[in-house]
Amino acid sequence: MSAPGRDPRQQWRPFIWAVALALLTLSFWLSDGWLALCAGLALFLFGMQCLEDGLRDLAGGQLERLLTLSTATPFKSLMFGVTATMLVQSSSLVSLLTVAFVSTGLIQLAAGISILFGANLGTTSGIWLLAMAGQNVSLGPLALPLLVFGVLGSFAGPRGRAVGRVVLGVAFLFLGIDQMKGGFDALTGDFEPSRYVLPGMLGALLFTGIGLLATVVLQSSHATLMLTLAALGAGQLGLEQGLAIAIGSNMGSTVTAVLGALGGARAGQRLALAHVLFNFITGILALILLVPMSLLVQMATAPFGLGDNVLIQLALFHTLFNATGVLLFWPWQGWLAERLQRWLPDAQEPAVLIRELSVHATPAAVAPVQITDLEAVTHARYLDDSALATADSAACAVVKELQHLGRLSLEVICHALYLPVHQLNRSSADEALLSARPEPHALEAELLYQRHIKGVYGDLLGFMGRLEVVLDEAHQQFWVRCQVAALQLVDAVKDAKHLQKNLGRYLRTEQEDVARDAYVQLRRHLLGVLQQVRELGRMELPEQAWSERLELLDQEAGTFDSQFRQWLFTQVRERHLNGLQASSLMNDLGYVSRITQSLRNVLMLSQGEGSELFRPLRQMLAEDEALIELR
Repeated sequence: MSAPGRDPRQQWRPFIWAVALALLTLSFWLSDGWLALCAGLALFLFGMQCLEDGLRDLAGGQLERLLTLSTATPFKSLMFGVTATMLVQSSSLVSLLTVAFVSTGLIQLAAGISILFGANLGTTSGIWLLAMAGQNVSLGPLALPLLVFGVLGSFAGPRGRAVGRVVLGVAFLFLGIDQMKGGFDALTGDFEPSRYVLPGMLGALLFTGIGLLATVVLQSSHATLMLTLAALGAGQLGLEQGLAIAIGSNMGSTVTAVLGALGGARAGQRLALAHVLFNFITGILALILLVPMSLLVQMATAPFGLGDNVLIQLALFHTLFNATGVLLFWPWQGWLAERLQRWLPDAQEPAVLIRELSVHATPAAVAPVQITDLEAVTHARYLDDSALATADSAACAVVKELQHLGRLSLEVICHALYLPVHQLNRSSADEALLSARPEPHALEAELLYQRHIKGVYGDLLGFMGRLEVVLDEAHQQFWVRCQVAALQLVDAVKDAKHLQKNLGRYLRTEQEDVARDAYVQLRRHLLGVLQQVRELGRMELPEQAWSERLELLDQEAGTFDSQFRQWLFTQVRERHLNGLQASSLMNDLGYVSRITQSLRNVLMLSQGEGSELFRPLRQMLAEDEALIELR
């Protein structure tokens, strides 16, 4: 019997893997050529992974920074896509980076579409290099010294390790290419795909499907095209079949971007759909024009004595149909971006995202709130895994979520004071509300914390823990500040929970009571602090002027703390307050001071060098609509 809650498919997965590995091992035993081909493919894919990881570490975030600076015009975005893909030799990596940046709002959708156009053009560079190497040129001897240099580089510190990984990646690519060539040569007598060629469009569709499926399985259009080049060089495929596989590999390369956007932000999903539309429409057009385009390729290569070089012809065709797609889509990219926003609109959120029980409801109308109901718990709004692709996109998503947590925290603190959230919008306090007793069915701050703070805070910590990108010193400091900001907001809410206990008890006592008046003072002061925090978020002031306003908040908080303590001891001396009441008030004054200090510390993060990404934290509760409303 399976364990409770366990997916039955999980039980079958080890068995399926074991059967697949057993069948693969048997196939190796039956065919040495097939073993050599698979080993070459494994070396090639491992080399691509080493090259990609090494270049990412070597860039140290420069690729991401260059991306944000190179999208001012559509042409610059196009050239960035071309250049970046030529450097990293992975259109999938460039696509994932672009999806992440569009999802977090660092670049616009139109710029992302242009980058994808460029990535499709840039990926043809690798095919040209492989084709020009030729079928009769062995790259193995060149790979051996590269292996030595790559291993030596791994002992030369972080940067040397990144360079060494790039060199190792190139060496494994060369070894994989040679191994695949040998594997195809060995398979020539046992299996010839050309025997199974179907005539006309049906055959073209068959090999297009093979190219698409191979790219989906291998997660690399480069690997698919390398296999195609090897098969062409061994004479196992005709030119038209190779061209059809190239079309299919282009279509299959969209899968990585689509998988990266699933479950993510709507902006990233729009970009993934644009990628699919571009590659599939371009592929369908190339299929329709396959015969004339193949003749054009042969005519273009004949004057240079390359009429019989099918490898160069495949590379030229790959460039030609991608360039045709860019020319076809280029005039329509603005229209396409607009249409994508209509087809995949942003989810319409209500003005009030979370609604609680009414404070005015009669006892019979009040229903218990189940904290264990996962749908009732507020979770993160801006964190999705596509943003984890780069340090900058992850940082942008985290700051947006911190802003969300900040607004929720201010509202929970306001409810802890038994005051409606709309009081945060006022420039002065409503004295009638400050003096009023709490409603009979007002919700406790503990409930609001469990419902609306704990889930978002947990999602933030989980998201930051899943980041696997290598961070430079500046990003490491930024990440620590993010953790501090989240902790300060949560601490402010926890202090408000403690404050609410005595506040509610004394506010429900008789009107003519010194202790009650003292808690009204605390209530008035803390509401004023919340209003000032909100007002500071709205201000568009020079840094010096804004800092002076923040210092003024500190001074006013310190003055209130000192005056309240003096007043408190005066009331004790005059016997208007007893010792127990005074101790409660002193403790709760401490909670008020800590709440003020925590919010002030969060605002402080938006100051100083390297704090640009923290500026949105100033806008806590900047909109008029409340996230939490009692109705």
